[in-house]
Amino acid sequence: MAPVVAFGKGEQYLLTCMRYIELNPVRADMTRSPAHYRWSSYRANAQGQADDLITPHALYTALGKTKATRLAAYKSLFKAHVDEKELTDIRNAWQTGTPLGNDYFKEKIERKLQCKVGQARRGRPKRALTP
Repeated sequence: MAPVVAFGKGEQYLLTCMRYIELNPVRADMTRSPAHYRWSSYRANAQGQADDLITPHALYTALGKTKATRLAAYKSLFKAHVDEKELTDIRNAWQTGTPLGNDYFKEKIERKLQCKVGQARRGRPKRALTP
């Protein structure tokens, strides 16, 4: 069993997105496993196959101190249930160009870019409650 690595919410978002991308061909019934999809990085990240096109992300490297523990930890991500809300959140963010993260993260991105990102909420702004 791979060791459990404690990550913050931001890191969890990235791991969720990595898993989402790796599983897209499986969800689309193009293949039964992400390892069988030609353009997948799963073989490098979960099976250790060398690939000159892939540079490990720091978050991936943080999954374990050794190659074996990183491979096992990455594989274990794919054994967990994919939360339907997470899938919906990722799809909505992708379709609207909205950063995936909490309000603080989105505000930080907007400050850095000096512009609004994504779509505003539809409808009237919520009315402030008065005591």
